[in-house]
Amino acid sequence: MSESDETALGALERVTLRGVDPVLPSTFRVGAAAGATVAAAGLAAGLAAAEVWRSRTGESQSVGIDLRAAAAAFRSERYFRVDDEVPSSPWSQTAGYYRTADGRWIQLHTNFAHHEAGTLEVLGCAAERESVREAVLGWEGELLEAALVERGMPAGLMRSREEWEAHPQSAAVASLPLFEISQLGESPVEPLGPGDRPLSGVRVLDLTRVIAGPVCGRTLASHGAEVLRIGAPDLPTLPLVWLDMAQGKRSAWLDLREQVDHARLESLIGESDVFVQGYRPGTLAARGFGPEAVARLRPGIVYVTLSAYGHVGPWAERRGYDSLVQTVSGFAEAGRQAAEVDQVSVKPTPLPCQALDHATGYLAAMAAMAAMAAMVGLQRRAEQGGSWLVRVSLAQTGRWLWDLGRVDGLGCADPTVEDVRDLLVRRETEEGVVSTVRPPVEMSSTPARWERVARSLGSDEPTWQAG
Repeated sequence: MSESDETALGALERVTLRGVDPVLPSTFRVGAAAGATVAAAGLAAGLAAAEVWRSRTGESQSVGIDLRAAAAAFRSERYFRVDDEVPSSPWSQTAGYYRTADGRWIQLHTNFAHHEAGTLEVLGCAAERESVREAVLGWEGELLEAALVERGMPAGLMRSREEWEAHPQSAAVASLPLFEISQLGESPVEPLGPGDRPLSGVRVLDLTRVIAGPVCGRTLASHGAEVLRIGAPDLPTLPLVWLDMAQGKRSAWLDLREQVDHARLESLIGESDVFVQGYRPGTLAARGFGPEAVARLRPGIVYVTLSAYGHVGPWAERRGYDSLVQTVSGFAEAGRQAAEVDQVSVKPTPLPCQALDHATGYLAAMAAMAAMAAMVGLQRRAEQGGSWLVRVSLAQTGRWLWDLGRVDGLGCADPTVEDVRDLLVRRETEEGVVSTVRPPVEMSSTPARWERVARSLGSDEPTWQAG
């Protein structure tokens, strides 16, 4: 056995996982997925952070996760409250599942205004659910999906697992591992400096929106990283979802179409350690911020990229979100079949949480830390040097979750906010008193926590904090 293998086994021996599925009403092992990514990303964002801490101090610590806490973290946006009130829904009334002329189901993802406008233009109808329903009934499913995708609109035809596995994009995803860590280029070794948290002094640029990418940055922040979220003021966002994902972060605006802001981002990259982006493959590269370009700007950086369908295959550049990936890859159809009562068909039934988003976010955080320190036998930047590329996608995570197998979980109670009250933290913010699910990973020496309270988008200057 190699020294690195012994290090990995020693780290794993300090991990404790408590609880069994089902913990949420689903036939899929959502609890196991939560525990294994908040325990292979929350745990392994905890385990990696613990190993970062060991590399800093020589001290080991135990890491634990409870499946109930992990499952609550996978639904953090559902339990988020402002002044004990449920925020107004950010979802459009036209979003959701519709029957097509050939009896198929199609999902329209119209939660951003420009996506709704483009979808309605294709359908030629008003922004009313009944009007959309009638318009969709005039289309065959595959033709409508193709027409919407051609216009750049996010939509997905519900497919069975058999249909998905026969699809060329499924074959492309099957060729990929759960996540990838590869070297981008050479650079000097960068030992971690002093600090009282596992990621003290680590600077993270977060160029992501919605859930998966923000979960990555939020997780890194919970272990002490300084996370600066960068966005453009004209790009659509979901402000109340942001407040849940903003724990521990700062937020600033930059418009990369403007030369001065382009230069500011280059300057920020030069002082960063991790760059996380969730745009479709090729989008930031077209602006001069692809992996190789960023590694040239800052040799030694860890570049993390998240996508919907992976970086290879015919759908690599297709717009996608958690629920759409569930729809096209068999989850919604499998849920529908499991929920049938006396042969009565029900609507598509996705997972009881945005499991692909959250799992992918935790995996991205874990992999970023794996690239910074010794973790599961991979000696990375702290001992080898170099710039590193981390790639994850919702579809890769979905394939892994499917392969975890099934459980008899439809009868499991659906936890309410009262059921998870003990897992929430309350903090004063400029928006009011915010309640959000606490970091689920348990660490004996350096407990995960967020030092900064959530603030509105764009509240900060695009600079690193002094000192």
